[in-house]
Amino acid sequence: MRRFRDRVEAGSELGERLAESYAGRQDVLVLALPRGGVVVGREVADGLGVPLDVLLVRKLGFPGQRELAMGAIASGGVRVLNEALLKQTGVSPGLVEDVVGREQAELERRELLYRGERPAPDVAGRIVLVVDDGLATGSTMLAAVQALRSLLAGRVVVAVPTAPRQTCEALEGVADEVVCLRQPDPFYAVGLSYEDFAEVSDDEVRALLTDRP
Repeated sequence: MRRFRDRVEAGSELGERLAESYAGRQDVLVLALPRGGVVVGREVADGLGVPLDVLLVRKLGFPGQRELAMGAIASGGVRVLNEALLKQTGVSPGLVEDVVGREQAELERRELLYRGERPAPDVAGRIVLVVDDGLATGSTMLAAVQALRSLLAGRVVVAVPTAPRQTCEALEGVADEVVCLRQPDPFYAVGLSYEDFAEVSDDEVRALLTDRP
């Protein structure tokens, strides 16, 4: 399976795949997950002739087990909690609020860094293409989809260059559409689908969000 040269090429190919359904539509918005997803999202948005913005998502990890998510928060004041898991594990409301407080502070820091004083876009009733540079478990993307549902997005489309087949199938159960260009089998890591998977800096993200055609 041919690898993408870099995120720019991946975004260009992804935009071409999405063009027939979404190019030039006034109700379409691309929301990218920082940081690598913004490079891909910029190419998608430019190719479709639609706006680009960021969707910030912070997973809420269990105390002492940060990889185990008890929920997530996202741009727009969205909080999604796994109530069944919280009840099962007996995590106290106080501990939940401590974790939420820490992650909310980091989310707000990043929103100010990337967006400045510009308000988050209104997604209500719109078609939102949620873009990242690839998925592994898909847990952050799942939180992003849940957040957009809470914000009353009209249609939520997950669009990524690469992901495992089982992750795509799981997301098909929550998103309206999943578009994935490459599904390597076996899947080891997102970066293996790219020849150049260099880290994206905060400065690059800010430039991509402000350098609009």
